[in-house]
Amino acid sequence: MNIKITKSDHSRISEIDFNNLQFGRDFSDHMFEMVYKNGKWQTAEIKPYSQISFGPSLMALHYGQAIFEGMKAYYADDDTINLFRPTDHHKRLNNSARRMCMPEIEESVFLSGLEELLKLDYSWVPKEHGHALYIRPVMFASEEYLAAKVSSEYHFYIITSPVAAYYSEGFNPVSLTTSSKYVRAVKGGTGEAKAAGNYGGSFLPAKKAQESGFTQVLWLDAIENKYVEEVGTMNIFFKMGNKLITPPLAGTVLPGITRKSVIALANEWGMDVEERKISIDEVFLSHKDGNLSEIFGAGTAAVISPVGHIHHDGDSISLDREKIGPFAEKMFNSITGIQYGKMNDSKGWIHPVKVK
Repeated sequence: MNIKITKSDHSRISEIDFNNLQFGRDFSDHMFEMVYKNGKWQTAEIKPYSQISFGPSLMALHYGQAIFEGMKAYYADDDTINLFRPTDHHKRLNNSARRMCMPEIEESVFLSGLEELLKLDYSWVPKEHGHALYIRPVMFASEEYLAAKVSSEYHFYIITSPVAAYYSEGFNPVSLTTSSKYVRAVKGGTGEAKAAGNYGGSFLPAKKAQESGFTQVLWLDAIENKYVEEVGTMNIFFKMGNKLITPPLAGTVLPGITRKSVIALANEWGMDVEERKISIDEVFLSHKDGNLSEIFGAGTAAVISPVGHIHHDGDSISLDREKIGPFAEKMFNSITGIQYGKMNDSKGWIHPVKVK
């Protein structure tokens, strides 16, 4: 693929304190840019990270055509950076594009852009285990036109950011609460797409949850306000006996790449995995019966995040554990072991990029 590359004259990496990284605050020297107009994608370019300029009539601002992905690059050695399941992220990006009536991107373009960007900014990939280079592909409607229609122009960017842990709790269990007033998604809506508006609409209930001392919202279904769906930034799993239960992908739950990985590994370990409806009442009853041993979230940002407390409708359950549970810890160690190249990648999830 032909990518025009303009290198930065000055690296900002010396300004970054890699010992005190905040998630998504610092950005690497370069970015990937590609413009869609006249019915096709134009020549791709990698150039210095910089501000972008658009008029206030930008259609994405008015009608919400905007999607993104979240993925990571991991330090393997001085010559190799590992991408984790990039083709799955590409497929999900295109699924989101189709749902939002936006142009798709060829896999070869997506992967080539990632590879060339990493080759330029490989020194920005943190070496400390548990840290990574967060990768944010984003596409938005860029036609400047006040009309409620599908845009004829789009901009696609890939930017990167060195990051530490997503949640400030680290491996300490997070605390969740349900919401009886707000919903995240309904069948037929955009819940299974990684669309920007899905997150914007969740900020108010998340803010209210945090003001009440909780980390995030545990979303229930929009019809009966009964069945567990997902957390604001991750999919959710319940370990009950020798079963691992997670809500099904039925149009309202984001098909997480880490979720997919957890299911595959759990099956490999002989765990009975059930993708099915699970009510919040069943969760509380299982805890009362002593059958619920672990709850954890799974997502690109946090990888595996233990859940220690759930509040619902004036009642609460707490797992008698101050740190991550043994199954969740094994899952975290296995996934990150593969990501950093410390464990055998028997499933072909790693896409290594030779940077030297």
